[in-house]
Amino acid sequence: MLVLTRRAGESVMIGNDVIITVLEARGDVIRLGIQAPRDVQVHREEVFRELQAANREAASPTDDAVRAITKMLQSPE
Repeated sequence: MLVLTRRAGESVMIGNDVIITVLEARGDVIRLGIQAPRDVQVHREEVFRELQAANREAASPTDDAVRAITKMLQSPE
């Protein structure tokens, strides 16, 4: 992990096209501005984890669906 010290108004570059700027620092709360191309997804970590879980759940078949497909594959034509 890279650890940097930045003050309000200072930025960090990630690659050629992502800029993270410290907008404000008050106590233990820091406001960041993130400038990135539209095709780069930017999420808070907790939202990203929820999206991953929801995607995994949506992609997983239900027990009923597995039974139905198994039954279709086993029945003679």
